[in-house]
Amino acid sequence: MSAAVRIRAIAAGGDGVGELADGRTVFIPRSAPGDLVEVRDLTLAKRFARGRIARVLEPAADRVPAPCPHYDGDDCGGCQLQHLNVGAQRAARARLVADALRRIGRLETAEPPLEPSEVEWGYRAKVSLAAKGRRIGFHRVGRPNEVFDLDRCMVMRPELGELWSALRAHRTLLPRNATHIVLRVDRESGRHVIVRGNTAEVWTRAHELGDALIRERVPAVLWWEPAGGAPRAVFGSRQAYPAMVFEQVHPAMGDRVRAHAVAAMGAISGLHCWDLYAGIGETTRALAERGATVESVEVDRRAVAVAEERGPAASVTRLIARVEDAIGRLSRPDAVIVNPPRTGLAEAVTGHLTVQPPGCLVYVSCDPATLGRDLARLSPTLRVSDVRAFDLFPQTAHVETVVRLERR
Repeated sequence: MSAAVRIRAIAAGGDGVGELADGRTVFIPRSAPGDLVEVRDLTLAKRFARGRIARVLEPAADRVPAPCPHYDGDDCGGCQLQHLNVGAQRAARARLVADALRRIGRLETAEPPLEPSEVEWGYRAKVSLAAKGRRIGFHRVGRPNEVFDLDRCMVMRPELGELWSALRAHRTLLPRNATHIVLRVDRESGRHVIVRGNTAEVWTRAHELGDALIRERVPAVLWWEPAGGAPRAVFGSRQAYPAMVFEQVHPAMGDRVRAHAVAAMGAISGLHCWDLYAGIGETTRALAERGATVESVEVDRRAVAVAEERGPAASVTRLIARVEDAIGRLSRPDAVIVNPPRTGLAEAVTGHLTVQPPGCLVYVSCDPATLGRDLARLSPTLRVSDVRAFDLFPQTAHVETVVRLERR
């Protein structure tokens, strides 16, 4: 079954969205707003459908050839928007934020300003690859069981590209039971390879691989995470940081997000602040430097250890706990900053913040849908006063958002 469809917008996840003749909404990867496309492989549900492009009948003005050969040649699922020019990509990401806040958050809001990235390529400091036998790469669009063999990734930092080229040449030294290979470069330019397996077997050839990477002049710390076990360094280091704690995949833009979020809290000298989902303590440190006392909450012990090592200790209290478990034990704040994972805030957290709202709440979000849900939950006692989007993930449909809320 095929149909001609005019694409009207980009949906969450990056698919183009149009309408079939019977009125059903249809989602089509790799399509651009304004395209007229012939659709194949239609899968029909009651109220929507999914399909793929058979051919582009009329290309949109913003459509461009994808620079990466894997994007079309291998249906790479790592990026979603390479077929759009830079301006159209940015506009689509800003619209995704506004759409989620209107539809899910029930807010009347315009599309937020979007802080652009200074680079569109070669920005990712961390890349997660799937392994299937000796084939290592990304999943194909719409086919999560298929992995294509990656030659090079154009959004990787150059240091990781060099590492991947050497690692790919020595892949026979990786364990056969590997399921994921994570490449990471830390703030001190150290390179890391984190290998995850689906059994508890030992990685017997890690030292051979480590030595081979040294000979290739791309030394790296090698990590092994067997099924059901904790990750540990098996070559090059004994330290659990920096490879095993969360940090933004685009550190330069992550720094800009943090600076904006802290500035959005206003004058906080002498005030008491919460830093929830505090990670390695960079936001906590910024709040303390501005004169606030801070209670921070983070569930990852390794991240808290890094935060304690880096300081400061004065005016800061750090808790190792889930935020929803700790929030009732904290002293009442004047201002709060939250930076949750993609799943957003637990209902117990939004409930507490609604019952005892701070004067100011700054929410840093990596998912517009859960952001919209949480803003709706907070709306009885907190109102949105500012929204700003940040372009942390060029070539993809992902976007970071900072929202400032004030007590009603």
